[in-house]
Amino acid sequence: MDASVTRFSELLRLRASRTPGSTAGTDFMDALREGRCEVADYADLLGQYAFVYDALERATDRMADHPAVSPFVTAHLTRMPAIRADLEYLVGPDWSELVCPTPATTAYVRRLNEVASTWPGGFVAHHYTRYLGDLSGGRAIGLTLSQQFGFDTNGVLFWIFDQLADPAGFEDTYRAQLDAAPWDAAERERVMAEVELASTLDDGLLAELDARRTAAATA
Repeated sequence: MDASVTRFSELLRLRASRTPGSTAGTDFMDALREGRCEVADYADLLGQYAFVYDALERATDRMADHPAVSPFVTAHLTRMPAIRADLEYLVGPDWSELVCPTPATTAYVRRLNEVASTWPGGFVAHHYTRYLGDLSGGRAIGLTLSQQFGFDTNGVLFWIFDQLADPAGFEDTYRAQLDAAPWDAAERERVMAEVELASTLDDGLLAELDARRTAAATA
């Protein structure tokens, strides 16, 4: 590849980081990383992500055999068993009866259901946004939460990708597979636009959680 040509994976990263989402979403993740969230705030995040990951992993089951999708799919990334275990630990065995999606979460899941089970590029866009984002930043967040709340593994299983022996190497391979994806320029632009939308939807989810966190702290 010509050194002057920006790799597709780098273009995706830039588009994801350039989304115009509310700063409140950033505020929530900053609070989580800096140990300024309560256990209830953290459980609130996992509760909303349960809906998102359930939709994405259902789509994975339907799309895994598509040749443009299969290079990205591995059971080593699956998060729903960890989310269920964490929520059972944090909230209780009846957590699924207590957790309701926010409007932003509902919009996020609706988009996933619209595109991730029917459009390979859309699936990869959402797969990339969720899994690589949570993998790259998750280890530090999990460590912070463990130190803050005294968790061992229970409560932070979501952030522990224990089936990946070399997470950094996995990320490099994933990006190389993005660069090799069999899409023309028009389809790559569609995928980049969907990554930007996925990041904006996640920002909206986090913004609603931050508003709830702030309201609870000042009540």
